[in-house]
Amino acid sequence: MSTQANDAPGASGDLIACPHCDALYRVTTVAKGERVNCARCHAPLIHPRAHAGLFIIALATAAMVLIVAALFLPFLEIRRMGFSNGASLIDAALAFSGGPMVVLSLAVVAMIVALPLTRLMLTVYALTPLVLERRAWPGARRAFLLSERLKPWSMAEIFMVGCVVSLFKLTDLARVEFGAAFWMFIAFVALVSVQDRLMCRWSVWRALER
Repeated sequence: MSTQANDAPGASGDLIACPHCDALYRVTTVAKGERVNCARCHAPLIHPRAHAGLFIIALATAAMVLIVAALFLPFLEIRRMGFSNGASLIDAALAFSGGPMVVLSLAVVAMIVALPLTRLMLTVYALTPLVLERRAWPGARRAFLLSERLKPWSMAEIFMVGCVVSLFKLTDLARVEFGAAFWMFIAFVALVSVQDRLMCRWSVWRALER
């Protein structure tokens, strides 16, 4: 079921702003399964789902296992004229680690590994007591806020798209073989995307406030 939020001046309830067009609304009670969209740009604002917290924790845990395992497995291997050269995920991220470019390499590692992993851990920390119907753990609201603020800086999917485009261009020059870490990283990006789509932030904040 899909409904539109009420304009701010005309109803009582909690304030919520559209993340796309910044329209401000007042929202009252929203039942699970209902969906509240922005009246201006039709972007989804509230979409609580039954057992969504459990699914989010499961996806986040699986994504953390994948990204940690991908660090220790081969990412890709390039072969040409009898010569071969392999690289891990960290090797690919630190491709510009020489000289003054080391700062850029460290930033890449942080944005494709450290920050996404931190976001997942913070999300699990904030949601676990809510799923168990327990009182929120100390600092849960701050952890969830930090997780949301790190989202624009977690660029694993952008790194993955860049890698795929670059590697397919190399197929005309050499033979490229994708390792297990490559497919794990793709699965990691997919799980994080699904988790973000399942997340109803309004519902999480309401639960943390209670």
